[in-house]
Amino acid sequence: MRTRGIIAFVASLACLACTQRAYSAEPCTPFGDPPAQANRKFIPSNFAAHNPICFGGRVLGPWKDSDGSDRYACIYEPEQHSRDNPLPLLVFLHGSLATADSIKLTGLTSGIATADLGGKKPGFIALAPEGRYTAHYYPRPDSDAMGWDNWYRQLSPSGDVTTAGTTFKENVDAATIDHFIHEELATGEVDQSRLFVTGWSNGAAMAALYALNRQSIAAAAVYSAPDPFGALIDPCPQTPVPHPVTSNAQVQVFNPHIALMHVRNSCDIDGICPNGNAFANQMRSLGLTLDDVIIDSDGKAVSACDDSCGVNPMGDGTISAGGKARGLAHHVVWPRAQNAQILEFLKNHPLALTGK
Repeated sequence: MRTRGIIAFVASLACLACTQRAYSAEPCTPFGDPPAQANRKFIPSNFAAHNPICFGGRVLGPWKDSDGSDRYACIYEPEQHSRDNPLPLLVFLHGSLATADSIKLTGLTSGIATADLGGKKPGFIALAPEGRYTAHYYPRPDSDAMGWDNWYRQLSPSGDVTTAGTTFKENVDAATIDHFIHEELATGEVDQSRLFVTGWSNGAAMAALYALNRQSIAAAAVYSAPDPFGALIDPCPQTPVPHPVTSNAQVQVFNPHIALMHVRNSCDIDGICPNGNAFANQMRSLGLTLDDVIIDSDGKAVSACDDSCGVNPMGDGTISAGGKARGLAHHVVWPRAQNAQILEFLKNHPLALTGK
């Protein structure tokens, strides 16, 4: 558990509500914000390198993405994995300011040999790709950090897209997730009807956005996701639609019938619980299967957000110091008590049950 990713995740998140970064006024695109560029010069002192350690698993990579960054992932496999026993695949996307190693904080890897995700035999394979250092539309110190670019929403399954004479490349992080999933699929050890995605915070936003655009993904269950279509200081929010768009205010998603579970805190960092309400409304408008679970500080399901921790549907930091502290304390702890419910939701939504 004493990996640099885990240590950095807990230590660095302690200042997420600090002064926000000033961004240059770049024009919005048909896919939201311009693509984030890798910041290979930004390596905080608490990271020795970009690649994860993957204690208890194996390191995959390096693989060079289209932006020129070396990309890595962690893979965790039970002893019974084989081509004769294909297992479900659970893809975990870490939060910002963290690395792939932070999957160890969730408790999910402890079930790779025994958990029932609906395969022919118990167990699953866990894949944890790692993000890259880029600018984020989050407050400091999260404005430049390891993570995922969920603000540039060009995730077309066909790759690059040309609109009005301009070519928009595929989201680099989505392509990286594609690569590591395909690498694992090539082993023949994965039950392709049970490809699932989960994530935490910024990784949860990316996991939801990714699942909404990949028809190979059966279901997603995420924790504490800012709305990937507009949260906090994002200057280019969009509305997801299941059809070709009519303006830059919309973005098409290509897997609008995904089964999605969102576990979130009634009091969360920077007031993002009401932002989760906005996200839930967007998902319901798509007609997908949504299990929206709001939990209180005791992990018990509640029906509404705690207004003392923010009411702005975009989420913001204009809340009391007490509300900020409670939101941060909840956000940095994965809800292990919900793991059984998360895995049960995924188990019950293979591709065959979602109409694909």
